[in-house]
Amino acid sequence: MARTHNATTYRNIGIMAHIDAGKTTTTERVLYYTGKSYKIGEVHEGTATMDWMEQEQERGITITSAATTCFWRDHRINIIDTPGHVDFTIEVERSLRVLDGAVAVFDSVAGVEPQSETVWR
Repeated sequence: MARTHNATTYRNIGIMAHIDAGKTTTTERVLYYTGKSYKIGEVHEGTATMDWMEQEQERGITITSAATTCFWRDHRINIIDTPGHVDFTIEVERSLRVLDGAVAVFDSVAGVEPQSETVWR
């Protein structure tokens, strides 16, 4: 028997920014506060849920876009954590095609950085 879903309660949200601005850190906090994970993963410790590849954990950067789902109130939120390094811009562009919205993360010390502007456009 097929399950029915109310598509109006689904949201596809991307997290985008310059490298090391805090995209994965932000995503890890969202997962924790929505109850999806029981502890907050840290990028610098290699324990971030979203950075699942060994190379990502070793380098402390996101290489491929990663998707996860969490629930907030009556909505299902599909979060896409995207890379920030310029070499992986194509990963961000691919993700943009399926998003309903995006969260732009900016480094409060460095301000708006070049890759943030590239992704924003």
